[in-house]
Amino acid sequence: MFILSHPTGNQNMRHTALALHEAGVLAEAWTCLAFDPQSAFTSLMPRALREELLRRSFPSELRPRLHTRPWREAARLLCKRLGWKTASRHETGWCCVDAVYRDLDQRIAKRLTQRDDLSAVYAFEDGAADTFAAARALGLRTVYDLPIGYWRAFDDICRSEQELAPAWAVTLGGTQDSAQKRARKDAELAQADVIVVASQFTASTLKRYPGKLAEVHVVPYGAPTPSPEPRTWSTTGPLRVLYVGSLSQRKGMSYLFEAIGSLGNDIAVTVVGSRVADCPALDQALAAQTYHPSLAHGRVLELMRSHDVLIFPSLFEGFGLVITEAMSQGMVVITTPHTAGPDVINDGLDGFIVPIRDAGAITERLDRLRRDRDLLVHMGEQALTAARQREWKSFRHDLRQALSLP
Repeated sequence: MFILSHPTGNQNMRHTALALHEAGVLAEAWTCLAFDPQSAFTSLMPRALREELLRRSFPSELRPRLHTRPWREAARLLCKRLGWKTASRHETGWCCVDAVYRDLDQRIAKRLTQRDDLSAVYAFEDGAADTFAAARALGLRTVYDLPIGYWRAFDDICRSEQELAPAWAVTLGGTQDSAQKRARKDAELAQADVIVVASQFTASTLKRYPGKLAEVHVVPYGAPTPSPEPRTWSTTGPLRVLYVGSLSQRKGMSYLFEAIGSLGNDIAVTVVGSRVADCPALDQALAAQTYHPSLAHGRVLELMRSHDVLIFPSLFEGFGLVITEAMSQGMVVITTPHTAGPDVINDGLDGFIVPIRDAGAITERLDRLRRDRDLLVHMGEQALTAARQREWKSFRHDLRQALSLP
């Protein structure tokens, strides 16, 4: 029997919980906020709040095993909305992301001593150190989920990028982590009996870990069920291009804008994503595009159905869920090998894999699709077929196999 924990309860955590539940081994699933979309108050909420909370909803079959620790995370979201930065300041604020993760980690460590029917714990990066220490003292198996590449490998990318694109360096998140936070990450890895990652790229970054590691299992995430609505692509006029993700240089933003800039009016570009820092270069680039700072997940999927190509030129990614989401809506995805692209895309058949930092390669693929609309339609259809073969049930099946569960 497992206890599973993740503070924000994201999509991959929910499907991990479902995988354990389907195997009959989920004792408890812990998160901070869990919203019931059937609540009588749902329709009375402001739209923005409702959309935020709907991201924290869980399948009904998990609710009997679901436990929450809401107050610190609720305070963090409130401070963010009100612009109160002191309480949520990086690493040191009472309700910063790090404090939220540590608080739930400590709660789970205590919880392990209160049950005598457990055999394992499943925890995620930054929220596992105390849990794993308590679990090992009790003789429990520790499963560690690393959702993004290892921090030392990220530092390597950041140092290079600060020299190559200094105007965008301010948007590189994660470079301000303290030595204590990085040591905590390493302590989590050292205490893991099993490590689960979502892409071959993430697995490759663990070569930078200085010690011995447990066995690493690559289990790619799933895709949403494709829409039953007929899909059409642009057969005339500008190619409709979309980017979805945070506006960080980690995502390769400067190379995205360099690539699309050379095609002018031959493409129509929409950008969806939140800013991570004040960046004049970003402001200038966004001024020429259709820009949405944030959209509900359902609206993003609608946009994907009305666009032809997703560009996701990330320099450092754990997976990139927008890749499989876009494929499930019939989009041709252009991405890099530093994502899950090589795990889920057949290069040249249902999408394109281009080198990182290569704006010219992105431009060439876009221009090829712009000129050859039959190729665009064919690749979009192939992307839909590939997505149908990798829905979330495939992830749950593969995860159970990796953990030797029924």
